[in-house]
Amino acid sequence: MDAVERVEIAVRTQLAYQHAHTYMNPFAYAEDPRSTPGWDQERRDRFLATLANEMKTSKETFVDHFRSKYGAEHAFMPIWMAAEIMTFGHMLTLFRGSSPQIKRAVASMLGIHDTVVESWLLMLNTIRNICAHHGRLWNRGLGVKPKIPNRDPKWRTLILVTNDRMFGVLTILKYCLDHVAPQSKWPHRLKELISTSSDIPLTSMGFPNDWERCPIWMEFVR
Repeated sequence: MDAVERVEIAVRTQLAYQHAHTYMNPFAYAEDPRSTPGWDQERRDRFLATLANEMKTSKETFVDHFRSKYGAEHAFMPIWMAAEIMTFGHMLTLFRGSSPQIKRAVASMLGIHDTVVESWLLMLNTIRNICAHHGRLWNRGLGVKPKIPNRDPKWRTLILVTNDRMFGVLTILKYCLDHVAPQSKWPHRLKELISTSSDIPLTSMGFPNDWERCPIWMEFVR
């Protein structure tokens, strides 16, 4: 959850910035259908209805302040405030509805293609929901399979990173944290957890025997 939340915050921040910057209007996402070309009107209406309900039920001080001071002028908050109360799934929906230009700008933060980012967000949303409901995760097969950027040699040199088990998920998170939170100690805590849980078969999690040779992991396991 620590790693997923760091990625979530980075993506939602960049997504809000790109929307506000691109349309020069912090309310465009709610007022201008051209800001979400990936949605039809029904999808747009559902998104805004869900967001309106989140605003109505939110106990956040900044939401109360906006309602009391600007509610008569604007039904929805500026994008950077709205992003704060969106769920991961809601944020994913906004990403999917955004223009190709905005998707590419968000993806550039991670140095990968926007279609790969979308598949990662879909996978991480699923993983987050499993964690939030205390579901079994460690040896679970992934029904939602993220794309692996195979053109990048780091994902296939020495070790081939696959997308059907937890090793792939953890490697994706390590890669993301290297870009959005390089100061995080999460990889070290994960390595320590693995080393102190020697009774758990790593092969059931999709770990290759020599997984530490994967270039994405080698930076801290030497």
